[in-house]
Amino acid sequence: MREIVIRENESGQRLDKFLAKYMALAPKSFFYKMMRKKNITLNGKKAQGKEQLKQGDMVKLFLSDETVEKFRPKQTVYARKELDILYEDRHTLFVNKPAGMLSQKAKPSDQSLVEYLTAYLLESRQLTEEELRTFHPSVCNRLDRNTSGIVAAGKTLAALQTLSAMFRERSVRKYYLCLVYGVVSGEKKIRAFLTKDGRTNRVTVERKKGTPNSGADISDGKESFIETEYRALRTDGEVTLMEVHLITGKTHQIRAHLAAEGYPIIGDYKYGNRDVNDIFRRKYGLTSQLLHSYRLCFPECEGELAELSGKEIKAPVPELFRKICADRGVM
Repeated sequence: MREIVIRENESGQRLDKFLAKYMALAPKSFFYKMMRKKNITLNGKKAQGKEQLKQGDMVKLFLSDETVEKFRPKQTVYARKELDILYEDRHTLFVNKPAGMLSQKAKPSDQSLVEYLTAYLLESRQLTEEELRTFHPSVCNRLDRNTSGIVAAGKTLAALQTLSAMFRERSVRKYYLCLVYGVVSGEKKIRAFLTKDGRTNRVTVERKKGTPNSGADISDGKESFIETEYRALRTDGEVTLMEVHLITGKTHQIRAHLAAEGYPIIGDYKYGNRDVNDIFRRKYGLTSQLLHSYRLCFPECEGELAELSGKEIKAPVPELFRKICADRGVM
């Protein structure tokens, strides 16, 4: 018999979801059969599986250790990587992600920020191998591989759920810095419609709904309304440093939206100006777009996110980004 006391990271989820993580190799039918036979109980009572778990609840498995372990996969070994941590509290963590690092895995063999974050929490003893079987820390917002800047992560289930909801509901204000090709002045809010082609991982942006670019095959995509606000900071007459307020947050939104406006981001080979990008690559060794998530502004927060209430989190600009801007006299 095995007794499991529900911890903070495991509360807030259904019993059947918890069991599916605890014994990930077992079929769902096994859990329901064991609950019907009272071989799995919750707080000493017969369970159905739909109960919401609370911290301190007791789950009992009247099963042999051999049966339990048979259904538990081997633990993953997480590669360690030094992280630039901007802010951390009991529930959340904010990392300054470098360009070139994935926010999340694209394929099973990938190593991403999520894996490095998990390794950090294990090494700092904020998470145990046993807890990792039923809760995985994760990121709440994603940046493209070659975009640098702030990525938020939840270290507890409650924080992960709440913080992710805040990003979805746009109550967190997100600001980026970018260097674009072209002369921009003033500030402007722009609106358009974005469609993603999943086969090519490209998006198209059109000012009017239902008017896709004739050269793009987007039959498998879904059209989304997008809204972006930008403010010119400084120009040298050829390039402009801009602050962008990302209001909606769709795939490649800033890169594609600014390119559609005639202001491609330097270093962006997917949506930008190849000839200009080649010049910057030869001169500076630039291999990623000059787009950096540098500021997050939080509203009033309660509960597990109370420490973020009214807080502004900022990420320093990468050294190469800063050098290029300094050489052009825009920073």
